[in-house]
Amino acid sequence: MSYSVRVEGLGKRYMIKGNRRHRLLRDEIMSFVKEFPRKAETRQEFWALRDLGFEIAEGDKVGIIGKNGAGKSTLLKLLSRVAEPTTGEIRLRGRVSSLLEVGTGFHPELTGRENIFLNGVILGMSRIEVRRKFDEIVSFAGVERFLETQVKHYSSGMYMRLAFSVAAHLDPEILIVDEVLAVGDAEFQKKCLGKMQDISTGGRTVIFVSHSMQTVTSLCNQCILLDSGQIRKQGRPSEVIIEYLGGDSESVGRVDFERQGRTVADEHVQLLYGEVLDEDDQPILEADIRKPIRVKMGFRVKSRSGIRFMPNFHFVVPGGTYAFVSTPDVLTELTPGDYEASCYIPGDFLNEGSYFVGLAVSSYAPGLTIHFFEPSAMTFNVRDSMDGSVGRHGYANVMPGVVRPRLQWKVEEASN
Repeated sequence: MSYSVRVEGLGKRYMIKGNRRHRLLRDEIMSFVKEFPRKAETRQEFWALRDLGFEIAEGDKVGIIGKNGAGKSTLLKLLSRVAEPTTGEIRLRGRVSSLLEVGTGFHPELTGRENIFLNGVILGMSRIEVRRKFDEIVSFAGVERFLETQVKHYSSGMYMRLAFSVAAHLDPEILIVDEVLAVGDAEFQKKCLGKMQDISTGGRTVIFVSHSMQTVTSLCNQCILLDSGQIRKQGRPSEVIIEYLGGDSESVGRVDFERQGRTVADEHVQLLYGEVLDEDDQPILEADIRKPIRVKMGFRVKSRSGIRFMPNFHFVVPGGTYAFVSTPDVLTELTPGDYEASCYIPGDFLNEGSYFVGLAVSSYAPGLTIHFFEPSAMTFNVRDSMDGSVGRHGYANVMPGVVRPRLQWKVEEASN
């Protein structure tokens, strides 16, 4: 398959002013008098990106992830030709449409209608081509009533909806989107993701920055992790997200607190370790969506207290939303010793995406007591191999929601 984007030795350098300690106005005046003419301020080099190299095939959907300041937005600006690279080169095949921030390319004094045609001209399209797409753009954005209004009077949501609609509908071979979808409501975000899916299905390329790991998992077939301006990992979204969320640390899939030299405990009970296991009892980083998994926690009861301890697992998705909390049905008094608590999760239950597991032991005698709680102790991914054996009509990859259970259904002719 031929490439859509090829990057070789790419770097972007900025010159920033040297740090100067805060000084009072009188200090500045005295400095000016003593040092006139003043020396030039010192400037330092800052490389936002350095020596990047990668290739994106036609039709790929690529997510760019990383912490704030990793260089994600800088990379998109270079790919969009908004900024020039300091080193290296970028080769693009096809027309590029980009949405880097709300209303990029819009003129605030022009109406919505005028800006649609303006953006079309910027992309190199004729008025006839824009007119052919015009009704579809307006309908997708939902701004029919405000077409003759200057966009400076639009709300940020309206601005973003029209900007995305224009960028996505004017037939780009390469669509580049920064994480502006956060401005819209959930319904419009879903429409945007569906549109980007349609674009890539048609053989065109989508590149976008996101802090939502579930969005990256649902949309992308490739992922690039940036760290301090360099590529830390590139590959399948599930593999790259695991690297991003947990890196190579022990906290991914398994954590052993004793080996770490950490004591997570109160005077009654102590957390020893946690594991995510497959059906063969092997620690895993990634689970097949169809296969069951087991989450296990080891803990030590330190003394006889008469307390009926309640182990519990907290499952959280990126962004902090709780998927669910699970506890055993029956609690019994535990004598001093080491124990293991396991929670079995069936296949076809969790949705595709990344999950954090919090480990806790609590009790209710009298009132709620949390003996320990280690949030996000472990991380694992659930992945749909999309090999055709799991049918989910109307959806490709992730479905809306945190869980994706396979429930019993019956469809039959109604009796008269």
